[in-house]
Amino acid sequence: MYPQLVLSLVLAAAPFTQATPAPQKPAAAAPAAKGVRTVEIVGTEDMKFSMATIAAKPGEQLRIRLVAKGSMPKIAMAHNFVVLNKGAKVVDFATAAMNARATDFIPAEKKADILAHTALAGAGETVEVTFKVPAAAGEYPYLCSFPGHFQAGMKGSLVVK
Repeated sequence: MYPQLVLSLVLAAAPFTQATPAPQKPAAAAPAAKGVRTVEIVGTEDMKFSMATIAAKPGEQLRIRLVAKGSMPKIAMAHNFVVLNKGAKVVDFATAAMNARATDFIPAEKKADILAHTALAGAGETVEVTFKVPAAAGEYPYLCSFPGHFQAGMKGSLVVK
């Protein structure tokens, strides 16, 4: 009974703006962009990414494709992929994101911390982002900024070397 009550309260709390996912072409039909490497990550209702580490070379073009799997409605369970700059305070970012429903949990006051991010994806949806990997070697944290997901372990590191 509690989960249904919590879901009812969440649904009634505030209107939810849904980001429209980028239209997806079948992988075979999509021409490969020159020099862009694609990494596919799956996000599920267990609130974990399928990859906790992504290795990258300085300056390479990287496309992150996030596939959301599950059965819950998007308002209750959605995922995004947000990679932050080296040195960004991940906990502070995740905390600010919880109050950024109107901008799909991407806090405007923390935009300077963001290297790249996708839109939100609900079950059965795929979103992606293409960006240039920083030239500086090191670890760049990534997370799902949907409330509670980072805290549940939906995070990882982009390792540049």
